Amino acid sequence: MSKKVAVIYKTKYGSTKKYAGWMTLKLDADLYEITDIRPKHLLEYDTIVFGAGIYRGKINGINFIKENYDKVRDKELFIFTVGMESINESKKEAIIKNNLDDFKDKDFKLYNFKGSFEYKSLNILDKIMMKTLKKLIENKNKVDLTEDDLNILKGFEEKVDLTDKKSINDLIEDINKKVNS
Repeated sequence: MSKKVAVIYKTKYGSTKKYAGWMTLKLDADLYEITDIRPKHLLEYDTIVFGAGIYRGKINGINFIKENYDKVRDKELFIFTVGMESINESKKEAIIKNNLDDFKDKDFKLYNFKGSFEYKSLNILDKIMMKTLKKLIENKNKVDLTEDDLNILKGFEEKVDLTDKKSINDLIEDINKKVNS
């Protein structure tokens, strides 16, 4: 018996949509932008994949899952974030605590993928935020600059696209294990 999978995403600049599309194809899933799915539709699925950008440690649109937790509680749940920052295990734990603390009783794993950045395409609020970040990065000693820092600085001059189709392989494998078990 085949289990139904929904991939739900919220995107600001397109990277999350790209990842969601790749996942949908590999999983033969249904794809929804967060504004196109109603809470009652969650009941039709066995597995829910939710993805969104991460901004200042907050998962964009996660309130949709929180507000409908009663509808996803008994389903397989996978969450992915997209951003320019590398996320280690301690950062993942902080993101889970700050965004998903209500899900303590739920077995899920958080996945993070690299996005893209082009300063000139940002909205005004994000431009202000990124200019502040740029100043912080520029005040660092050159030897202390990380690859993430260099990519952000480069994004002020040209588009930096770090999306990678192969990066979803672990998530796809984990979903297939759960769906086919």
